[in-house]
Amino acid sequence: MGIREEIYYEGGPHIGDLILNLLIGLTVVGIPLTVGAIVRALWLRFRITDRRISVMGGWMGRDRTDIIYSEVVKIVKVPRGLGLWGDMVVTMKNGSRLEMRAVPNFRQAYDYISEKVAAKNPEYSATASK
Repeated sequence: MGIREEIYYEGGPHIGDLILNLLIGLTVVGIPLTVGAIVRALWLRFRITDRRISVMGGWMGRDRTDIIYSEVVKIVKVPRGLGLWGDMVVTMKNGSRLEMRAVPNFRQAYDYISEKVAAKNPEYSATASK
């Protein structure tokens, strides 16, 4: 019996990232981008809860990274795909970073994460990380 968590988002990267990169892959130059998008679509999964952020990825989805909100000091978001999806970088107190690529509804996810981090970490400033 574990601690109950309320799940805000659980799923993979935005499908538009895959579609756009498949179209770019029709050129020789875009093939590496297409391979990256296919790997992300197959094996990358995000889970954002009221207690932590979990990212499962790597080869065959075997790597898992968990971050608790009290360790976060900065969050940066970057829109991609005409603003339909975006990337987020979460920086921890020890200086390490977690990159989350092609996050669907990234603006809402950013607001949710910022709200949780502000409640758990007094050092965090939401205005400094936009």
